[in-house]
Amino acid sequence: MLTADECARYSRHLSLPEIGVVGQEKIKTARILIVGAGGLGSPASLYLAAAGVGTLGIIDHDRIDLSNLQRQILFESTQLGASKADTARARLLALNPEISVQAYNQKLTADNAVQLIQPYDLVIDGSDRLATRYLINDVCVILRKPLVSAAIYRFEGQAMTYVPERGPCYRCLFPQSIDGMVPNCAEAGVLGVLPGVFGALQAAEALKIVLDIGTPLLGRLLTFDALDMRWQEFKFTRRLDCAVCGESASIRTPQDSAAAGQSRVALLIERLQPRALHARLQLIGDPPILIDVRENHEYSVSHLPEAINIPLRELSQRLGEIRAAATSIFICRSGARSLAAASLAIEAGHPSVAHLEGGMLAWAQDIEPAMVVADALKFN
Repeated sequence: MLTADECARYSRHLSLPEIGVVGQEKIKTARILIVGAGGLGSPASLYLAAAGVGTLGIIDHDRIDLSNLQRQILFESTQLGASKADTARARLLALNPEISVQAYNQKLTADNAVQLIQPYDLVIDGSDRLATRYLINDVCVILRKPLVSAAIYRFEGQAMTYVPERGPCYRCLFPQSIDGMVPNCAEAGVLGVLPGVFGALQAAEALKIVLDIGTPLLGRLLTFDALDMRWQEFKFTRRLDCAVCGESASIRTPQDSAAAGQSRVALLIERLQPRALHARLQLIGDPPILIDVRENHEYSVSHLPEAINIPLRELSQRLGEIRAAATSIFICRSGARSLAAASLAIEAGHPSVAHLEGGMLAWAQDIEPAMVVADALKFN
């Protein structure tokens, strides 16, 4: 039953025949969990709180950083260093004190994912790590929970929705990948308004599922290019061999990235510490090929002698430039992109592949303290 204040607050919803009083009562009793109070989670949580979702859960173990404020509209400059989850809870309750908000100031892992997700009707994935996306997807499939997923990169974004028995899951579309293959916002940058577009879209999808109205993004990947202002849609179907929702699913319990997100090829990659790489470069004989997969502006600031620059986003098309007979050593800023690049090389048939653990940051710390390592973002 809606109170008089609720009828006033949600009057624009009540005017919609597709919602009305019955629909608003469904929203009031809904329980939605948002993983990540960042760029996507900020607008999604604000709109869902404003819409009157009865119980919202917010999972985030990070603290507010100055670089967050360009896109994470839940937070203010006076809150730097504060817990994102706790701050988000206070902000959402200030917007709508008639709802309940649960803050989980912890990292989502295979050990706690079932416990955290189980009490909720639907999950919104606002995470920025590929391994976390796989974990959320797998748990939602296992627990039979609807999931609205989105991801953003530079000027582009994508979204899809999973509902049990009604469509394919995230692994049907992207069966397997390695964390670091897709750079996060800190590495690649992102247009500040882009997560607002997709966070609002996620909130809309969630409300449609709660209300059972409209056509969700089931078996459809919706993409948006802000530079060209162009939307596109790609249809995909459930894979019978999907590792989590297929006929012979191999993933029946939650797995962290070490088990679920890491491909077999990662086992073939030699992981070099800076001192080990430095020693190898001093040897006389057939030298290894150094491939720096950072962006051009990062490479131009500083790089190892003889290292060639092939940004990760171009690598799959330029692997032919690398002599396969020699050992290929991939380098980036912190080690994530180089691991992804090494995996691509292994998949392409390169027999001897390594990457620099800790990247140029570790090299500067252990080998060349005076070296300046550029930030992944380019500021104009």
